[in-house]
Order: sequence, then C-alpha cells, then structure tokens
Amino acid sequence: MLENIRESSQGLTAKIILGFIILTFAVAGIGSYNNSVDTSVADVNGEQISQDEFNKAYQAQRNRMAQQFGDMFETLSADPSYMSNFRNGVVDNLINQKLVDQNSEALAIRVADQRIKSTIRNMPEFQVDGVFDNNRYLAMINQAGFYQSSDFRDYLRTEMTRRQLTQALVASEFSLPYQEDMFTALQNQQRDIRFATINAEQFKATIELSDEEINDYYLANQSRFENQEQVKVNYITLDVETIASKVVLTDADVKAYYQNNISQYRDEEQRRIAHILIEFGDDEAKAKASTEALLAKINAGEDFAELAQEHSADTFSGENGGDLDWIEAGVMDSAFDEAAFALNGIGSVSDVIKTDFGFHIIKLTDYKAEKVQSLAEVRDVIVAKAKNEKAQDKFFELQQEVARLSFEFPDSLDDAAGAINATVKTSGWLTRGANAAPFDVSGVVDAAFSDIVINEQLNSDIVEVSDSLAIVMRLNKYQDASVKPLTEVSGQIQSMLVAKKASEKAQTVVDELLVAFKSGTDITEQLAGFGATMEVKTAVTRVGSGLDASLAREAFKLPRPSEDAVSATTVNLSNGNLALLEVQSVNVGEVKDSPNLSQQLTQQLAQAAYLSYVESLKVGAEIVRRKVQAPTTQY
Repeated sequence: MLENIRESSQGLTAKIILGFIILTFAVAGIGSYNNSVDTSVADVNGEQISQDEFNKAYQAQRNRMAQQFGDMFETLSADPSYMSNFRNGVVDNLINQKLVDQNSEALAIRVADQRIKSTIRNMPEFQVDGVFDNNRYLAMINQAGFYQSSDFRDYLRTEMTRRQLTQALVASEFSLPYQEDMFTALQNQQRDIRFATINAEQFKATIELSDEEINDYYLANQSRFENQEQVKVNYITLDVETIASKVVLTDADVKAYYQNNISQYRDEEQRRIAHILIEFGDDEAKAKASTEALLAKINAGEDFAELAQEHSADTFSGENGGDLDWIEAGVMDSAFDEAAFALNGIGSVSDVIKTDFGFHIIKLTDYKAEKVQSLAEVRDVIVAKAKNEKAQDKFFELQQEVARLSFEFPDSLDDAAGAINATVKTSGWLTRGANAAPFDVSGVVDAAFSDIVINEQLNSDIVEVSDSLAIVMRLNKYQDASVKPLTEVSGQIQSMLVAKKASEKAQTVVDELLVAFKSGTDITEQLAGFGATMEVKTAVTRVGSGLDASLAREAFKLPRPSEDAVSATTVNLSNGNLALLEVQSVNVGEVKDSPNLSQQLTQQLAQAAYLSYVESLKVGAEIVRRKVQAPTTQY
C-alpha cells in the first residue's frame, strides 16, 4: 500500500494538489503572525495590563465579595450595570498598582534577596512546629498557583516593594491637637430641626399602568429576571480526618514518636536573673574597680536592687532592681550565660563578670527546674499528631491514585471511589456565587462549571479544597441561565413601576412644597392635605438620633440658617417616602478627649495622602483603557 501511495504522489495532479495544500498552510501561518489581537485591558505609560492579570484580579475580588456579602452579592451580580462598575473598579486598581510599581522603579526602590528569603522563612504559613518546612512551602505556593518558587519570590518582591513605598508615604502623616479639637467639635455638634414626611404610598392609588409599559420594562431589563446558571454534581471527597481515623498505632510507634520529638514535651530550665552593669567607658580598669566595690557592698549586706537602680548602666532593668526576667541557657552572652547558670541557690551572687557590654554582677532571684512531660501525660496528644502525620502522608499518596483513576476512567467515579472506600454523593444546586462547604471555595466552583464537567461530561480534575481535603466531581444535572417568562414576573414589574411612579409624584409634590416654604409661605394646610405635619426635633446628633439615616445625614449637610435664608431641602428616605427638612439652629459641639482619636485621624490622613499620591501619578501618565468584559475563563 505504501508503495502505491508513493507512486501515485509522483503524478502532476498530485503535485498540484500538494502545492495548494502547502500554499494554504503558508498563508494561514503568515496570517496567524500578522493578525495577533491585543487583548490587554489597559496601557499605563506604554506597559500593558494583560487580560490574564485582569481575569485573576477580577476573580479574586469576586471571591472576596461573595464571602463577605453572600447571597446579597449574588443578587447584585445579576445586575449588568453593577457588574460593569465592578469590572471598571478592578481595572482602576490594576492601573493604580502599575503606576505605583513604575514609580518604585523610577525611585530605585529595591528589596534585597536576603530580605525576601528571610520573610519567606519567617512566614507562619510555611512552618511546621515553628520551623520553616520546604515541602509545605512548595505545596502551598503550588496550591496558590505559583508553580515555580521563583514566581512566588517575584510576586512577594513586588508586594514588598509596593508596601515599602506606601508605608514610607503614609508613615509621615500625623494629626495636630487643633485638628483633633476641630474634629471632636464637629462630631459632637448638635442641630435643631423640623421636618414633614410625605408618604409615597398614598399616590399609588392614582397610578395607572398599561400592558405596553410592563412589556417594555420587561424587554429592557431582562437581565434582572434571569434564572442563574446552576449545576448539580456527583462527587467523592478524600480527607485527612477520615484517613486518620483508620490509622492504627502500636505502643512502639507511640514511644518512638515521643522519643524523636522529646524537645516538644520538655520545658527547659529557666532562671530569673537580676544584674548590675558597669560600662567600660574610657578607663576599663576604673570600671572594674567600681564593679568590685559594688560587689563588696552587696556581700556586706547592702540591697542589690537599690544599688542596681542607682549605679547600673542598664537603666531599663535598673529601674526594676536589675531584673532581666526569666532566661534560658544560650540566650545571653556566653560569659554572662555561664555565670548565671553556675549560681546555686536563690539569692546567690556571682563574681564580677566581663562581657562585650561591660562588667556585670549577676544575682539569681528565682529558679524553674527542667520539666519533662511523661509519655503517659502526652500520650493522647501524641496519638492524635502521629495519626494525623501518617494520614497526611497517605492523603498525598491517595490523591495521586484518585487523580489517576478519575482520569483513566472518566465516565464514572466508581473506580476512584472504590480505591479510597468512599461513597459517591450528590450536591444540591450550585451557582457561581455563594455555596455551602465544600463548594464555597472558588477552585471547586470553577471545576464544577468547567467545560470538562458540563460540556464533555467527564470527571473533573482532582481539586484541593484545603491542605487536608480534596474532591473530584462529575455532572449530575445542569440548568442553563434563562429569562423568566413575562407571565411569571408581570406582577413584580407592576409593583416596581407603580412604586417608582408614586415616588416620582411624591417628589414633585415635595419639591413644590420646598419652593413655597423657602419663599416664606405657610404650608401647614398644604401638608395637612397630604397627611403630614411639621415635627420638631432638638439636639439631633450625627449618630444615634433615632431618625432615618438619610434625614440625619442631610441635616448635617445643610448650611447654618440665617435671617436672610431658610436652610431647607428635600430628602429621599430609606423606606421610599419623601421629607421636607429644615435646620433651625446649630449648637456648637463640646471638645472632648478621645484616646484613639489621634490614631484614627492619622490613619484617615494617611489614606488621603496615598490617594492623592496615586492621583498625582495619573496627572502626567499616559493611560489607555479598553472595554472589559467578564472573564470567560474562571480562575
């Protein structure tokens, strides 16, 4: 057969066809190079902010909002206008970060490699029993999406550089006493007001709506009446706790663990020490003689604490009779340490000791002997820890096995479930917003709505929910997003439109009343016609007045009244009603001391300084924004 193909390909017709194929690939290849699409969301001074950067920042912000506001954010996210502003806010933050990074570069702000290394090693997230663990470090940064340690170091360097610049900026802010007095006077200011409330409900009876208005609103706002995309999944979980419950430990295992980790169950010997320090100064011999003279006084019965307070160069401990509190072996200078731990008996005093700091006289004031907890005392703790450690090792081993089986047998979870003796469960309906555990983690939700699960109907990849829990899913049921029919939402639309029109009519009425009121007309009868009267409130405060928040807020926005002008306005209340508001007098607030006020004002000034700094960077910057859409790929 191969011989026949080779012979046939030598003909003229075959060569012409082959030529067309080569030409097609060549043209397509050239086109692919010449038609590259710029997918960046913005340019800042010539540097692009990529779609990938936006996608990650967008998803991170969505997750934070979903965790903070729960179902409320799910409702908000159905509003296209809100989500458009949300996306623009993400881009604004990325632009601000880019400007700060560029300015840091221009100012030659750097973070040394040694500092990066030290920061990583001291981060508690990467420690086991207080010690840096490289395996935990690599596992955690991989889980966070940093597949090389250099990627995480670069990320940390950028964050620390930004923090170094911003902290240098905000740390210079401070508040002055007169500013604090002005602030407290304004905060404690009180106002006498009167207001009348116009109930919008009374206008609803006069509102008439046509079917056409309802239909037009429905067509123009269909996104508000969508059933969200939902999915149900079958799933299996692998967790450390379940594995640990099946681990069997022998007495020998427990004893070996105890002996290998004995330092965790030992309280080292501690000594409470007081000292007198005489520094060398310009004459070391004289300093030694002075120290020996003090030692002679102590040995003669004079009070150690009083002498420390009077003569010790370590003024901080000297104020406390020379007390250095509890110390363990190896903490102090070697000569000091050796002398302190050579003292026998509480109250005993050392000879004169020389260190790099000067000459010391050391006194033992209290003592705690080394204490080792017995195996019996810590057995339960050891069993739990040892089981957990063995389970953690088994967890990673089984994770690989589950990942392999769910990939090799993608049409069922049964094989993977059998390998770990798990039961296949079915979730409730899941959305892209807030869900119950373990579906409250963004990576799990993303996998549940991924193409491989929904469109290809295969097992998902194994997803790490946490360090101790992993999950694999496959589709059970899927419900696409859909617009509710008009018949289902007609009553809702009618109520919304009637309320809107009633509020507009109430607004017109209250605006007319305000004009008449400011002109000096007595509007008492007009108010009565709408079931309202003027209500007087004295000594209204900014907070805790018991009034509608909008009313109190507007009361403190209005100017101080004068003989020539009435200080009044209209207010939209939180319950949908309208109010006519007048400020009759302003009472000067009392200046009071507040222990935390200086810190609060400094924080506000620092925040304002940072925002001003970012705005100043925008003045001379070349910023090009492009229209952004919600990411099609969830991270």
